[in-house]
Amino acid sequence: MRVVMFGFQTWGHRTLQALLDSEHEVVMVVTHPPGGGVYEQVWSDSVADLAAGYRVPVLIRERPDDEELVAALKEADPDVIVATNWRTWIPPRIFTLPRHGTLNVHDSLLPAYAGFSPLIWALINGESEVGVTAHLMDETLDAGDIVVQRAVPVGPRDTTADLFAKTLALFGPITVDGLAAIASGRTDFVKQDRSKASFFHKRAETDLRIDWTWSAEELDRLVRAQCAPYPSAFTLHKGRRLAVVEARVSQARYGGTPGRIFYREGDGVSIVAGADARRGRNRALLITKVRTEDGVELSAGDYFTQMGGYLTS
Repeated sequence: MRVVMFGFQTWGHRTLQALLDSEHEVVMVVTHPPGGGVYEQVWSDSVADLAAGYRVPVLIRERPDDEELVAALKEADPDVIVATNWRTWIPPRIFTLPRHGTLNVHDSLLPAYAGFSPLIWALINGESEVGVTAHLMDETLDAGDIVVQRAVPVGPRDTTADLFAKTLALFGPITVDGLAAIASGRTDFVKQDRSKASFFHKRAETDLRIDWTWSAEELDRLVRAQCAPYPSAFTLHKGRRLAVVEARVSQARYGGTPGRIFYREGDGVSIVAGADARRGRNRALLITKVRTEDGVELSAGDYFTQMGGYLTS
């Protein structure tokens, strides 16, 4: 089939490479201009450079809503559009233009975790698996019929970076397999059960702030979800921001008031956690590495030179 790809960064790069290596003909690529954000620097594989290396025409757009783009798409005459890590809304006159519509590739097991930051939210929420879904685009974001879906397990100590690596490996194969299903003439794709749908917003500063009334298990997942290169989860100590870089759940149970800097356990310092911590039934969050406001990383043992006092939200 004749394919136009809308994509950006490493996700788009992997998807485009798989398309270029497939039996399909990539007739045009649309991508975003390079950005200055931290994530653009980390997952910076260029879709534009890859396309240019194969002499595929490239258009650079922040938003796909201008007449020049529409005219270029009509001239390219695609059978299908593939969208991967496209950052802005694609209007109906674009996604319905090809004969077979638009195949969107999203890094969650739809209908759950539509929207933004699905891997981070899924890890925080203790999901046992994450994955990638290739679905046909319709008027509702991430809600179209599922063509192909694949899952990978979440390990007991996985970080978001680990889940990124696991799911990134699925993007190329699932796209090519999705196009094969469309090219075969199938129309019996899976309708999403909207009663099971969830839609998540982008992560923001408030979402990084540690709430010590959460359980230690929940806070451990939050710290792992906010691993580098994402901004770390943080708390306040004596009024100053303290990033929690590494932590785990304590072996012992600790009672008292949430946020209390309590006891040294192994290579960490236990912080009382949980809304019902006063009952003495909860494990603590065992902090092992922190980063101060001025960017210095320290072991918890070196930072917390004495016990007592509180970490606050």
